[in-house]
Amino acid sequence: MREVNPGPGQGRGERRRQGSVMLIGIIGRIGAGKSTVAKLLAEHGARVVDADRIAHEVLLEADTRRALLERFGPGLFTGSPTPDAARIDRKTLAGIVFGPTAAHREALADLEAIIHPRVHDRIEDILAGIGGEEQRGGAGQVVVLDVPLLVRGGWLDRCDHLVVLECPDDIRHARIAPRFSAPQIEAREASWNEQSPRIFPTGKTSTVDTSRDPAYTREQIDRLWHELSRRSPS
Repeated sequence: MREVNPGPGQGRGERRRQGSVMLIGIIGRIGAGKSTVAKLLAEHGARVVDADRIAHEVLLEADTRRALLERFGPGLFTGSPTPDAARIDRKTLAGIVFGPTAAHREALADLEAIIHPRVHDRIEDILAGIGGEEQRGGAGQVVVLDVPLLVRGGWLDRCDHLVVLECPDDIRHARIAPRFSAPQIEAREASWNEQSPRIFPTGKTSTVDTSRDPAYTREQIDRLWHELSRRSPS
């Protein structure tokens, strides 16, 4: 684990933590191990905000389903004639939004326009609840944002510390090949290239090498937690 060298002008306008709540953002390409690192931090007592889990919950909400029906049509749903009771066919949805054509890219952008604001609002509600606990005299907390599009969602400057994961492309792709199609991987990589800066804010960024075995990753996270615990107010 090492500190990232900052660039000029980075880190301005940051919202530092309020009271004793420390917000940590995890940044990494698909397959780099964001969820694994989040779980390791949770073992140390951090509270994890998992955007993927929240997105799955959002897909169950009636207003989300109505928006999906309006944009993608009834063929997206199976098991019931009414969208509120039907199941979203994820394979069909993936075929619509992941692919090489302009239509695929437009469909993905429309899907993100439906899902991302709802996920963002849910995360804001969760953070507000945690902040309320702290104001009522709760113990100091570390909150981890496991959010794939951390920068695009406007979370980067909200974080007190960033954990950037480094892992070679071949290792990442080997990990995710059983779960993701080639178009899905390409779309995720493109999103990363569009939204992630090359230099991260000064003084609050660490890198973790996730290319080796789990024990090596755990060792780095243990050291990181120790360092962050020394900085965090009690």
